[in-house]
Amino acid sequence: MTNEIKVCMGSACFAKGNQENLEFIKQYIEENNLDSVITITGSLCENKCDIGPRIIINDKEYTNVTTQDLEEILKGL
Repeated sequence: MTNEIKVCMGSACFAKGNQENLEFIKQYIEENNLDSVITITGSLCENKCDIGPRIIINDKEYTNVTTQDLEEILKGL
């Protein structure tokens, strides 16, 4: 099963931390050899800027995401 991670690339989410989150996800995938089971895509702004940065993993939305949150979330994949 492939896990899908969708990162909001809207300017607000990106400025609030998704730039760092994206780099963290890429590094985590590389360090754990997960490139065959995780795909990353970007999404355009969905007008949910007030709860950003937003990341959707396997259709579950995570809001106000930090790299610390991601470390725990990604361990569960």
